[in-house]
Amino acid sequence: RTNTRLDPAVSHSFVYRGTFVHSTQQKALQILKDALLGVDTQGKIAFIEEGKELEKLSQTFGFKTSDITQLAQHEFFMPGLVDTHIHASQYSYAGTALDMPLLQWLNAYTFPVESRFKDLEFARKVYTQIVRRTLRNGTTTACYFATIHTEASLLLGQIANNFGQRALVGKVCMDRNDCVKHYKETLQDSQDETCRWVLYPLVKPVVTPRFAPSCTGALLEQLGEIAKNNNLHIQSHISETLEEVKLVKELFPESESYADVYYKHNLLTDKTVMAHGCHLSDEELALFRETGASLSHCPNSNFSLCSGVLNVRNVLKHKVKLGLGTDVAGGYSASMLDAVRRALDASKVLTIQDPKYKTLSFEEVFRIATLGGSQALSLDDQTGNFEVGKDFDALRINVAAEGGPIDLIQDEEPKVGDDRNIAEVFVAGRKVVPITE
Repeated sequence: RTNTRLDPAVSHSFVYRGTFVHSTQQKALQILKDALLGVDTQGKIAFIEEGKELEKLSQTFGFKTSDITQLAQHEFFMPGLVDTHIHASQYSYAGTALDMPLLQWLNAYTFPVESRFKDLEFARKVYTQIVRRTLRNGTTTACYFATIHTEASLLLGQIANNFGQRALVGKVCMDRNDCVKHYKETLQDSQDETCRWVLYPLVKPVVTPRFAPSCTGALLEQLGEIAKNNNLHIQSHISETLEEVKLVKELFPESESYADVYYKHNLLTDKTVMAHGCHLSDEELALFRETGASLSHCPNSNFSLCSGVLNVRNVLKHKVKLGLGTDVAGGYSASMLDAVRRALDASKVLTIQDPKYKTLSFEEVFRIATLGGSQALSLDDQTGNFEVGKDFDALRINVAAEGGPIDLIQDEEPKVGDDRNIAEVFVAGRKVVPITE
């Protein structure tokens, strides 16, 4: 425990008393009833203890009983949700255009829309909307794909930081696109533009080769170098559909597997997150484990584009770090609570196919959506649960919210329906929802 004294006169320092729900390495879901949690002036968790320790805590940390905010009977705090894979630039058509498989879908809808982001006014409009929407849905950390346009990508970082969302923002790199010829870069441009990033307190850059089929080996190699020399995060897609896996085999005949393509170019590191992985072999999962690379499970998108079903049990068995993603707009919902439900659905589909398959529990998926996501993005030293010393990234949930989706029948365990139940959102101790203009 850090012995920082709290100063409730400073707006960033506060104490809450009530129910807290979070995950730890040992326990998928821990419910702490009548707990006291203090946040220091840096927005970090100073203590989390049982309510009966009040007197000792108030002396140690220098706060008065009148400084405590008591949660109501039907309220609780949970960690902020971590969206490990979302295309901010595709938000304008979320919920539509889901009538084709991946490769055809990219050419028909995605590339033409992403081309529009050279217009900064259009970019500002879409990026402002997606950051506001995801924050209201409880996403305190998002790992964003932008487009090939550097100025618009920098704008997304600025907007996320201004609204108070923790984010990784990736300018997309692609020097190969035979179908929509104007939506690609030269090798040199892609390399130079990737090196133009701005650091904000809450926002970091992430090296973003779109996926192997839209990059030459030379570009992948350069991006691996840039990430290594600057110790940067890396994100891309892998083994989303069988058609894509086959295409990668044709484009990179010298590689043993899809994962091997990234591995050979130094793009599988302990700061790498790869979306999907529905069709990875056990050998490829072993390579993920060995390199420390992680996967982002995007079940809504995998159903919507008929891509495949990720066997999460198998990923966990291989001890590969795993987070959850909305994958807007392959996924039609920008809500991580939707991603939790879809992850349970995906697991049940596997049980329908094989009754011996052990379906994931809600508790396990809750952990993947919070602590798992922070581990997948190598941010678990900062966020993911209510451990002392981590930033206070949290959702204040009101189960009995007026006009909300839940009807209370009896005294029940904490549960959450949708964004109507999310009363407040905090990132690094700052209240970011309700959004103040």
